[in-house]
Amino acid sequence: MDNLKILFEDNHIIVAIKPVNILSQADYTKDVDMLTLIKQYIKEKYNKPGNVYLGLVHRLDRMTSGIMVFAKTSKAASRLNEQIKNNEFEKRYYCIVEGLLNKKGNLENYLYKDEKLVKSFVTNDKTKGKLAKLEYEAQIVGKNESLVDVLLITGRHHQIRVQFSNIGHPLKGDTLYGSSFKEDFMLHAYSLSFNHPVTKERLTFVEKPNWYKEAL
Repeated sequence: MDNLKILFEDNHIIVAIKPVNILSQADYTKDVDMLTLIKQYIKEKYNKPGNVYLGLVHRLDRMTSGIMVFAKTSKAASRLNEQIKNNEFEKRYYCIVEGLLNKKGNLENYLYKDEKLVKSFVTNDKTKGKLAKLEYEAQIVGKNESLVDVLLITGRHHQIRVQFSNIGHPLKGDTLYGSSFKEDFMLHAYSLSFNHPVTKERLTFVEKPNWYKEAL
């Protein structure tokens, strides 16, 4: 992948942009995935023989673009995973939703994933679902749509998509969760903050999507 965009790299981590329609890691489809692409990038850049270690720390859905961090050592992977468990990662997203959304708010639901449908649902049964929380700030950008800045507090399957759909504001183009528009939905992880696994320095990376300015 010639246009692989690397935001940061040292001996311990590598931060890159995942484009839309690229998997985070390989699955049964055998389609292109970020883990394989970055392994190949490291192999070629440093002329490394044999297998290259690269730890997958977190994932983005196939149709979600944005910033991802990968670990270049097992120690870095372990420390980054520990930060995720302790909610020390800060993840922010931009998305376009249908309808005119209140300026600020927060959403809190219990979600469960239907493995057969590969879809998540809101449930009132706390024993069946997992707690999902996010905060948002929205601005109206069209006659009937809003640009939303989301702070993801928990990381559940399809969380942003299902939670906004649940309040009657599905992502525009997200037909799986109730949108009437047949187009690609826009969901981009534009900001990622975490502590460097070795230096402990707080790192923040920001990369707005191509469609951000067009939406305003």
